[in-house]
Amino acid sequence: MTRAHPWHATILTLYPEMFPGPLGASLSGDALARGAWTLDARQIREHGLGRHRAVDDTPAGGGAGMVLRCDVLAAAIDSVAPDERPRMLMSPRGWPLTQARVRTLSEGPGIVVVCGRFEGVDERVIAGRNLEEVSIGDYVLSGGEIAALVLLDACVRLLPGVMGKVASGVEESFESGHLEYPHYTRPREWEGRAIPDVLTGGNHAAIARWRRDEALRLTRERRPDLLTREES
Repeated sequence: MTRAHPWHATILTLYPEMFPGPLGASLSGDALARGAWTLDARQIREHGLGRHRAVDDTPAGGGAGMVLRCDVLAAAIDSVAPDERPRMLMSPRGWPLTQARVRTLSEGPGIVVVCGRFEGVDERVIAGRNLEEVSIGDYVLSGGEIAALVLLDACVRLLPGVMGKVASGVEESFESGHLEYPHYTRPREWEGRAIPDVLTGGNHAAIARWRRDEALRLTRERRPDLLTREES
């Protein structure tokens, strides 16, 4: 696939210094240096109110913590030039991030990601700016930045030319709806544990069957919900 422009990520955050972070190393870092993708981390506080650039306020109805203001966050979002990229909010209550969604995002022009902080984000800006809420798991982080790094890494590794072999992005967990089969390499025996004979016998059909069976076994043991989705 040939791109007219690099895949572009814009991050709206109170901590732009967290980017590119680990994405500046390894495959994603090499791809960033080559211009295969671009990253623009913007400070939400630039749109804050008053002398102290306030970005949050107490929650309506009372309660602990603070909430990101809708007017401030909307101004930050509106500072990004309109384009076709989806606008996403990293949130523990969001739709679970899946490999299928990641692949779709990687095939598009890029993403705009809002990183929440404090107790949450004013609901009105989520609706008013059509933010897609996305979760990377059933747990709560201090903010959306680490979750955004996860999302970016998952997308960037699938961009053309980032991984050495196309098969590297196809023959892995979740691409087929199953967990990935076990991997082995030299030495042939280690601490009394040997590589399964089928993998060294040269029978490619048998190897394919073994890998499929092992993928199904691991999925049944660890993620039976994936098989339930497949059957429904």
